[in-house]
Amino acid sequence: MTSKVYVALRVKASPERAFQAFVEEIGAWWRPNTLFQTTPRAPGVLAFEPGQGGRLTETLANGKVFEIGRILDWEPPRRLVFSWRQANFPPDLRTEVEVCFQSVGEETRVSVEHRGFHQVPADSAARHGFSDQLLLTRLGDWWRVLLASMAEVA
Repeated sequence: MTSKVYVALRVKASPERAFQAFVEEIGAWWRPNTLFQTTPRAPGVLAFEPGQGGRLTETLANGKVFEIGRILDWEPPRRLVFSWRQANFPPDLRTEVEVCFQSVGEETRVSVEHRGFHQVPADSAARHGFSDQLLLTRLGDWWRVLLASMAEVA
């Protein structure tokens, strides 16, 4: 059994454009969240290295680069799967994010499934003392904000 959140939003763009905005312009639409900070420092700028095995990184103001994850599946403009790791996760823990882009008339349904937070230990700082249900609710709320921001860029 795995815990996951699932969020979807229609974007007024083609799947190609929505995929491009998600990957190539993540630095423009990403909105940091103090509950799910990738590092304990001030938020930096996120970027993908496109293609299978490419990295998702955050470049901090001091120039340091933190690797959040790696692209596990690269299927433009239909699907993208990448690993996700926050600095306050145990060293070997990774969650997974799957993003799908489905044409719906003149729009694209962008869906995000973020799974694997059940692996985060109960006493981990990444949980902020939240129960599974509250942690996943907050994570889902954040992904809704992120997708709305991405929709503005696309």
